[in-house]
Amino acid sequence: MNGLRRTLGSWTGVLRQRVSGGELGAVPVVVGVLVIWTVFQILNSNFLSPRNLSNLSVDIVGAGMIAVGIVFVLLIGEIDLSVGSVSGLAAALFAVLNVQQGMAEWLAVVIAVLCGAAIGSVHGFFVARLGTPSFVVTLAGLLGWNGLMLYVLGTSGTINLEDQGLVAKLTSFYFHDVAAAYGLAAFGSVLYFLVYYQGRRRRQATGMPYRPLGEIVLRAGVVALMAFAAAYVLNQFQGLPLALLAFLTVVAGLDLILRRTRYGRSVYALGGGTEAARRAGIDVVWVRVSVFMVSGTMAAIGGLFLASRITSVSQTSGTGLLLMNAIAAAVIGGTSLFGGRGTTWSALLGMLVIQSIASGMALLGIQAAVQFMITGGVLLAAVVVDTLARRSQKEHGRA
Repeated sequence: MNGLRRTLGSWTGVLRQRVSGGELGAVPVVVGVLVIWTVFQILNSNFLSPRNLSNLSVDIVGAGMIAVGIVFVLLIGEIDLSVGSVSGLAAALFAVLNVQQGMAEWLAVVIAVLCGAAIGSVHGFFVARLGTPSFVVTLAGLLGWNGLMLYVLGTSGTINLEDQGLVAKLTSFYFHDVAAAYGLAAFGSVLYFLVYYQGRRRRQATGMPYRPLGEIVLRAGVVALMAFAAAYVLNQFQGLPLALLAFLTVVAGLDLILRRTRYGRSVYALGGGTEAARRAGIDVVWVRVSVFMVSGTMAAIGGLFLASRITSVSQTSGTGLLLMNAIAAAVIGGTSLFGGRGTTWSALLGMLVIQSIASGMALLGIQAAVQFMITGGVLLAAVVVDTLARRSQKEHGRA
């Protein structure tokens, strides 16, 4: 008991020190999610029902995938305004190739995703090689790729996808066996512990500061508690959604790349300062091009999931609030607009906030205008918190 108290005290002290130094992490957004869920549950008891939470876990995937790509671009201090149009173009290309031209679904999917990567490389070329501002390049892409999507769709306007096809099942397939959700929860919890434990051993071996073992065990316990609670709720409805499994796999995989690879460290270094990164031997041009390729690829993947959700592609695909929601999700989740700070989990948390607001508003029958105002207020609050955190870091000599 005394050991647990010492661990909790140590963790609380470290957390307090980080918060005072501007290193807020995911604390604000996690608190925000809890507040939003509590308020909507009080107003409507169906909000935290297994059905609604299961639907919520699928609804966040399409735009969430796009937001993951946005995180990469924001990490180097750039912006990508074309992701909505790229997602619509990729979905339209898939629909035309598969439905109208009879191409195999898997091949049409590959071509659509490669199209997104190619578009990202074009944007990256203009930004990295020619020095054109990313705002201008991707704003042109927003218009140009949307026009190309309309051209690809032609006069048909709307193309319906096969209900039992590969893409349609991305958001309609569920693992009904309860072992799937609980197995994922156990695997994720063990993986979380092992990643942090191995990191502790490496830092300990090199004489660098490392986390106490008790803190790692406590963190892993909290993660396990949340994971098994989520698994229990999902199993009360239809089980583990394939879309959520795919989203978590992408988020976790790309997070490991950012945190544990030389490439990921290069991305963060570039966000901290271009000249410093260049002097450290980082290929600045390649890193810049690559993050736009990641953004384009994730936009294409997100577009396929969005098309899967409604089993159709139309002239409105990729338009509307999709772009704003994707960028807002990354920022609300904790990715800094100034570059150098954020993780792929920011996209998941931020999209959870946005979609929770939308879901709660829908249950309460409140018009969309109010939802936009609330989401805008949350975004502004996130940017203010980011700005204040950056100022605090400068005062403590950490930025």
